[in-house]
Amino acid sequence: MRKFTEWLSTFKPNIASYDFYVDFNKVYQGVQKYRIELNILNSLIGSKNIEEDFEKIIKKYPETLKCIPLLLAVRQSEIYAIDKDGEFLYNFNKMNYDIKQYKVFMRKTGLFNLLANHIINNLIDYALGVETGLDTNARKNRGGQAMENLVESFIKETEVEYYKEMRISEIEKIWGIDLSPISNQGKNEKKFDFVVKTESKVFAIETNFYRSGGSKLNETARSYKMLALESKNIDSFTFVWITDGIGWNSARKNLEETFDILNELYNINDLKNGVLNQLFKKNKENSTPPH
Repeated sequence: MRKFTEWLSTFKPNIASYDFYVDFNKVYQGVQKYRIELNILNSLIGSKNIEEDFEKIIKKYPETLKCIPLLLAVRQSEIYAIDKDGEFLYNFNKMNYDIKQYKVFMRKTGLFNLLANHIINNLIDYALGVETGLDTNARKNRGGQAMENLVESFIKETEVEYYKEMRISEIEKIWGIDLSPISNQGKNEKKFDFVVKTESKVFAIETNFYRSGGSKLNETARSYKMLALESKNIDSFTFVWITDGIGWNSARKNLEETFDILNELYNINDLKNGVLNQLFKKNKENSTPPH
């Protein structure tokens, strides 16, 4: 019999791989697509008449406008701004104001000052720094992906038939299992991270990893507790939840409630101890694959 406190004590603070911190390939690609435009704008660095020079560049090379949002660490092609002089939504793919208004934008955002006063020496290097900073915002998503990748590696070791990101309706259609108790009679089209099919059973698997706490953890634990209860009496179907991360220390009460009713609640330590192989070992023969 597992004890919750002992189980929780094995949760990990992090699962970051070497490429977790910055996806440099993504950074390089983000800058590469603006390399020509950035090099053209490089001519503005140290300009004594930057507003006039900017106007000349935009008139001759209007496509340079599209890299302006990147200089402000903005992904969108439209940027909103409001002050006492008015309210504006600047489009940087296709000019929707006259050049005078775009000069106002460059002046008020501080970009003219950045360029004219040699605060930077090269826009390519500057853009690499901006892209690197923007990419760190993607770490949360990479954390979730890292957990999925880790779980998938353990699933592969069991040599079972498995599928990624499969919806409830797909499971019902392919294997003829009535999942209406967990789909609110077909109204909730949930998608599971993994689905494993053995000879006699379907295992629907959800994965996540939390390095820090928050209200989302309590909501997740309550949601999966309900899913575990609703799916308990469905023939040939088992819900599996694999989670980890010290963020759960702040939501341990709700996690423990799910732990008490869901036998198939595991962490990374369980995976390393072969729990998936034990779970699937009775029925490793592949069933007919979906079409």
